[in-house]
Amino acid sequence: MTREEIEKVLEACPDAQWRLIVALSRFGGLRCPSEHLALRWRDVDWARGRFTVHSPKTEHHPGGESRQLPLFPEVKKYLDEVWEQAEPGTEYVITQYRDTNQNLRSRLLDIIWAAGLKEWPKLFQNMRSTRQTELAEIYPMHVVCDWIGNSAAVAAKHYLQTTDEHFAQASQETVKKAVQNPVQLTRENPGEPWQENSTTPENTKISQGLPRYTNVYVGGTGLEPATSTV
Repeated sequence: MTREEIEKVLEACPDAQWRLIVALSRFGGLRCPSEHLALRWRDVDWARGRFTVHSPKTEHHPGGESRQLPLFPEVKKYLDEVWEQAEPGTEYVITQYRDTNQNLRSRLLDIIWAAGLKEWPKLFQNMRSTRQTELAEIYPMHVVCDWIGNSAAVAAKHYLQTTDEHFAQASQETVKKAVQNPVQLTRENPGEPWQENSTTPENTKISQGLPRYTNVYVGGTGLEPATSTV
């Protein structure tokens, strides 16, 4: 769930509270709807830049009844907007969508389609897992799991994603290294296999003390031992 896509979703939201619901899911990693609807204004520590999330799903585990998250800028922006519109004395942050008959998933589908996007699998969980993947690129895993409210094992199995950005970054690094350390491929004799030819002094010194092997081939069974099944 890229940031470009989520920006389109946020623009298509009908009001400030829906924008906050999306932001808390995508940038706060909250479980929807239970953790969103449990959030109170007293849980927001503006001075320390953090807020407390109460989790009905994990409250039966020791220490799992709540956790604290930073007021990420992407979350604070929309939290400020809802705070400015809140009536004095309001207890809960999300007030307009507390009716249990409301299906937040169906409403989010409408918003996604209005944004001109195609729905993705597991709408809210996917936003949560995308956020955990992002944070894991920056912070230690134990910190990220503490914020998201799961274990490293659960994160590895169900949340952490391999993204297109990972492939792009790896490809760029490969190209960068190839440019910085060019390797010339030469053949001393047409009948010999391709060999790497590096002219650095270190490689020359090492190669002088090693026996030379040519025309080494792998048999029909390959390098792996033969097995009856794949």
